[in-house]
Order: sequence, then C-alpha cells, then structure tokens
Amino acid sequence: MIIQRDFYLNKLIKRKHNGQVKVITGIRRCGKSYLLNNLFYDHLLNCGVDEQHIIRFAFDSADDLILIGESLIKMQKEKRGADPEKFMEYIRSKIVDKEMYYLLLDEVQLMDCFETVLNGYLRHDNMDVFVTGSNAKFLSKDIITEFAGRGDEIHMYPLSFAEFMSVYNGDKYEGLSEYMLYGGIPQVVLMDEEDDKAKVLQNLFEEIYIKDIFRRHKIKNQGELEDLLNILSSSIGSLSNPEKLKNTFRSVKKSSITSNTIKKYLDYLEDSFLIESAQRYDIKGKTYIETPKKYYFSDLGLRNARINFRQIEQTHSMENVIYNELCMRGYNVDVGVVIVSERDEKGNSVRKQLEVDFVCNSGSRRIYIQSAYSLPDEEKRAQEIRPFRKIDDSFKKILITRDIVKANYDSNGILTLNIFDFLLDPTAIEK
Repeated sequence: MIIQRDFYLNKLIKRKHNGQVKVITGIRRCGKSYLLNNLFYDHLLNCGVDEQHIIRFAFDSADDLILIGESLIKMQKEKRGADPEKFMEYIRSKIVDKEMYYLLLDEVQLMDCFETVLNGYLRHDNMDVFVTGSNAKFLSKDIITEFAGRGDEIHMYPLSFAEFMSVYNGDKYEGLSEYMLYGGIPQVVLMDEEDDKAKVLQNLFEEIYIKDIFRRHKIKNQGELEDLLNILSSSIGSLSNPEKLKNTFRSVKKSSITSNTIKKYLDYLEDSFLIESAQRYDIKGKTYIETPKKYYFSDLGLRNARINFRQIEQTHSMENVIYNELCMRGYNVDVGVVIVSERDEKGNSVRKQLEVDFVCNSGSRRIYIQSAYSLPDEEKRAQEIRPFRKIDDSFKKILITRDIVKANYDSNGILTLNIFDFLLDPTAIEK
C-alpha cells in the first residue's frame, strides 16, 4: 500500500535546482528513502525527466556497490565505507550530455569522504543532488554544516495523524487511539496484527536506535542510558532537567551518575531525533528560562514500546501528538510561563507561575495553545484558560480538547477546537 507524503514531496519539489544539496533528515524508518526513491522519483518521471537522467544509488545495497566495483568482503574486512573515487567514476560514466541530472543518493554517509564528493557536485550546473542518511553520524542535527553552508535540510517526521488516517481502515476516533498507542512509523502502521506492531517497535528501539547512539558516542554504560530513556518515557510532557534526573537516579537506582553525564545523554537522544525538547519562555518578561525543559518523543509508538505499553496516559499522549504536529507544520514551539502576583488567604502577595502548554512562533506570527484532554465542566475550562487571560497581547489563543465540540470563540476571543479538527485540517487554527 502506498502512503502519500505530499507534505514532504512538495518541499523537495520546491527545492529543485536551488544550487544546494537537499538533505532529508529524520528518525530512522520514518520514510526518508521511500520519499526520495519512490515518490520523488515518480514525480520526476511524470514531469518528463528522462529515466537515464535520474541516477539512484543506495550505499547500503550490495547490488549497487557491485556496480562500482566494490568488494563487500573487502569493505567489511577493512572496516571502511564505499570508495569515493569508484563512485565518482561511476557517476562520470552516467553523465553523457549537458542536460540536468538528478542524483538520488540513499545512506550517503556510508561512502567515505561523502561531504567532499557532494560539495564537488555542487559545482556542476547540470547536477541536482538529493540525499538521505540514517546512521548515527548522519542523524546529527549538525549535518548541514558538513556541506559548508550549501545544504538545505528537509526534516521528516513519522506519519502525521492525517497521513495515518489516509491508510487506516476505521473511523477517526478509533484511529486516534491506535495512533497514540502504536505511533506513525510507516512499517508499523501498515501491519495488521497488534502483536506484530508491538514487536517491531521494540526491535527497532533495541536493534537500531539505541545501537546507533552507542556506536556513535562510544557509550560504556549502556544501562544508564536505557534507564534515562525509561524515565523520560514515563514522564513525557513533564518539566525536567539534568539535576532533577540525577536525583531520580540516586533515589531510585542508587546511581552516582552526574548531571553532566545526563546532559550529554539527553543531547545524544535529541541528536538522534528520538526526543525533542521544548524550552520555557517567560511570556511577559520575553526571556527564555534555561531549565527545566519538557521532553517529547518523535513517535509515541516508540515511547510506548519503551515502557512495554504500560502507563499510557491519554492526557500526556495527546499533548505529545499536538507538539509533534506543530513542529511538523514548521512552528518553533516553546513552553509558556506567565508570572502573576496574587493575594493568598492572609492577604499577602504571592508570585505564581502559570503555564501555557505551547507558544508557537512562525516568523512574526504567534499562537498560544493549551491541550486539555477533557473539559467536563466550566470550572475545568476556566482553569485551562486562566493563563490565557493573564497574557496582555493580542496573539491568537486556542484551547484544544478531545471532546467533540464545534469550533467556537468565547467572549475573551479564545478559540476552542477539538483535536480531530486540529490534526486533520491544517488551516483550522488560522480560521
């Protein structure tokens, strides 16, 4: 079954012929290779590009490596990547005229000196270069710097809920429950049996994501990193910092791990795109608060597999889904803090910090969003919108709920929107 990824396909199409290396990044198995070698390849053919002018090469394919005269046994024995000179000679044999050629290169980091090779191709007016990479080195968020400022990143997420629903055989209510349980990794979504989904997610975590991190950073204490993942998995959407996590390790695990080591591990997990952090922002003071932060998983299925599908809180899961959707749509997302002074029962002035779940910025636009799984009564609603009413600017304020309600504005100009309208209609928050 084909899952259309038009959101990302259009990004590639818009970047054609821009004089840069188009770099598709994202967590492993989110669909990068399929996007490049199937969806984008078909687009080029449909645009009338001669098949001979589309050069596809996968550096993790034995068949392709043999085409350039590589010996798989020798590569393994010498612990090296593909020979760049052999690859360049192969490409030269394919470029036979001055018409535009499209290079679609998969797992390009498996070639030695790949940065130099790709930078060289940028000097050719008739070569448009698109690459993906999925191992530990290429997953680094700093990969674009490898191309000396001439790299154009397209960051890809697992399936959004709208993409998920395009292939899900059921209604949106059942779909959201399954999406929040098993996530949006395409390979998993296309499976029929729940047991198979759970097994594949657990295998992906153990055999690919964690091993990549250990291999890249040469981590000696595997248990500490795994314990940190377990703690983060159990507390998505909660404020945390290395010092707080260190105390948890000491009290629960009797571990002497330092906060500096925990900070490094958090950076490794973010670099691998397994998790993302949202920094706190003082809305009135217009300043960032360094710590604590909130951590979210790029895929809820992976998060749930990490805790063996126990402790599935719908409130936090929905918050994680909203965060991922906002990031996918291109917003920079922070956690908002509104500092207010109030009188306590004795009449003393007390400073309190109210939280806005998401402060979403895109250029000069800003939107404030609260996630509320359920609004059973006016008291709960008043509690959720209280931070909004303490913000003295005119940016849009939205309350997203799982309740089935029609989109409506209240007398304070606050929009209430149900989660399905938000996830399935990208224009809903702009209406």
